[in-house]
Amino acid sequence: MKNTIWFLLAVWQANLQSAMEYRAAFLTQAIGMILNNGMYFLIWVIFFDRFKEIRGWGIDEMVLLFGIVAAGFGLAAYFFGNVLSLSDIIAKGQLDYYLSLPQPVLVHALISRSISSGMGDFTYGVVTFLIFGKPTWDSSLRFGLGVLVAATVFISFLVIAHSLAFWLGNSQILSMQASNAMITFAIYPINLFDGSGKFILFTIIPAAFVGAVPAEFVQSFSWKTLGLLCLGTSILVGLAITVFYKGLRRYESGSAIQSQI
Repeated sequence: MKNTIWFLLAVWQANLQSAMEYRAAFLTQAIGMILNNGMYFLIWVIFFDRFKEIRGWGIDEMVLLFGIVAAGFGLAAYFFGNVLSLSDIIAKGQLDYYLSLPQPVLVHALISRSISSGMGDFTYGVVTFLIFGKPTWDSSLRFGLGVLVAATVFISFLVIAHSLAFWLGNSQILSMQASNAMITFAIYPINLFDGSGKFILFTIIPAAFVGAVPAEFVQSFSWKTLGLLCLGTSILVGLAITVFYKGLRRYESGSAIQSQI
């Protein structure tokens, strides 16, 4: 475990150093994503200026929800960037490189790429919470936990979706649609959905664990909500690991000589 942690830190440091070689591009992507998120959230500002609340959700709750989703997605994209292209790696036989090394295949594959714009998402989420979230020391801790849960659930769900490439071949479009569905539903108040809608958002597309449930937990501590977050996250992580390694047994080498630095 200790060696794996040192390995993670070393790869992330290398990714950062690589990004810093092109600082202008890095900052442009990060700042561009911050502005993109701000422009997108203006839609909700305009909406709640006309309708003060919807089923108990107002602008304050939406700021918190959007901040958690943005920060969680940004954390996942920056530190585990290959989660967005894992199916392409599988379909092209590029897992050969990771299989030849002693580190855990899934972890190594995910962390080998860092998406600079993810830092913009993460910064946007944290800054909006600090400015508009009325943070206290305990709510800040809950926000941090909520962001970690959101990132973990997002990564786990995408690993499952992208691992379908082991059975379906090139499933990049399907995986992209799954990613878009997760983000889209995560930024909507859970109270908008009833019955089957909520069932889907807690199971098939677990967007509730990326946005609504962590936001509820940040607003007010509850052992029930904390237990739900821990249970949901644990199940998804377990499923992701199981599906990936079951698929890995079917993996066929790309038969390509590859070099990575």
